[in-house]
Amino acid sequence: MEGRHAHEVKIFSGTGSQHLAEQITRYHGSGLGDLSFLKFSDGEYQPSINETVRGCDVFFIQSTYPPIDNMMELLMMIDAAKRASAHYITAVIPYFGYARQDRKDKPRVSIGSKLMADLLTAAGASRMMTMDLHAGQIQGFFNIPVDHLDASVIFIPYIQELGLENLTIAAPDMGGTTRARYFARILGADLVICNKERRQANEIAGMTVIGEVENANVVIVDDMIDTGGTLCKAAQMLREKGAKSVRAVCTHPVLSGKAYDNIDNSMLEELIVTDTIPLKQASLKIRQLTVAKLFSDAIRSVYSHSSISSLFDIQRQQTLNL
Repeated sequence: MEGRHAHEVKIFSGTGSQHLAEQITRYHGSGLGDLSFLKFSDGEYQPSINETVRGCDVFFIQSTYPPIDNMMELLMMIDAAKRASAHYITAVIPYFGYARQDRKDKPRVSIGSKLMADLLTAAGASRMMTMDLHAGQIQGFFNIPVDHLDASVIFIPYIQELGLENLTIAAPDMGGTTRARYFARILGADLVICNKERRQANEIAGMTVIGEVENANVVIVDDMIDTGGTLCKAAQMLREKGAKSVRAVCTHPVLSGKAYDNIDNSMLEELIVTDTIPLKQASLKIRQLTVAKLFSDAIRSVYSHSSISSLFDIQRQQTLNL
C-alpha cells in the first residue's frame, strides 16, 4: 500500500510501446504484467491477460501511431481487463494518434480524435494519460479524467545544458506560439514566429519569419514532426535570415515518408525528440530523450491519489533529479 492506495497495481504494454513500457516499469520498480497476443492466419489477433486483474488498478501503455493495429490492441486490452473485473483502467497513451483531426476544417470530414476518445471510453477506460496533445482542447472530447503531461520538463533542461548564447525560441507556425512562448519565458530567450501557408497537408506554399534572428542560436519548438518538410524549410529560412545555428525539439517523432532523408540533408544542427514513438532508423542528427521517468511518476501519482501538477514544475523536477 502507498499513500491512500488500496488496490494492487499492474502495468501492461501493447506491442507498439514495449521498450518504453519496460523503461517505465524499471523506474517504477516493478515488472510488466504477463500479456500475450494470439494471432490468426488472416492477421486478426486477440490479447490475453495471463494473470488475474480482478480488483486491480490496471495501466495499459500503448502509443497509437500508425498502423491502426496499435489502437485496436489498446482497445482490446482495455476490454479484456474490464471483462476480467479490473477495478480501475488507465490508458497510458504517450502519443495520441489522430490528434490532428480535432475539428471539421471542411465539409463532410470526420473528427477523428473525438472518435478515438469515444472508442476508448466505450472499451472501458476509466482514465487517459498522454503527453503534448496536438491541440489541448482534445481533453474535452473525453468524459473521463485526462492527465496531460508536458515534455517541456525534459526539453528545457537539455536546452539549458547546451549553454547557447543569444538563444532564440521559434514557433513553427501561428498555432505553436503558446508552447514556444512558454519555452522562451522559462529560458529567458527571445521569441520569433515562422508563418507558413499550406497548399495541402504536408505541403508548404510559403513561409516568412516574424522577428529578428541575426546571429542567434535558434531552437524551434513543436509537438510533433511528421515528414519534416516544414521544419527543414524553417531551418533553411532561419539560416538565410542570419541565424548562427538552428535546432528543433519535437515531442513525437512520427517521421513518415522521406523524413529521415529530409532531416539528414537539412540545415538543422540537431533534432531532439522523445521516445513516445520508437525511431524507425538511426540518424546522426536525431537525439532521443526518454519520457519513462515522467510517466512512471505520473502513474504513481494516479494510484496514490497525489498531485500530478507538481510534475510540470521544471525547477522542482531539476532539484529532484540532482
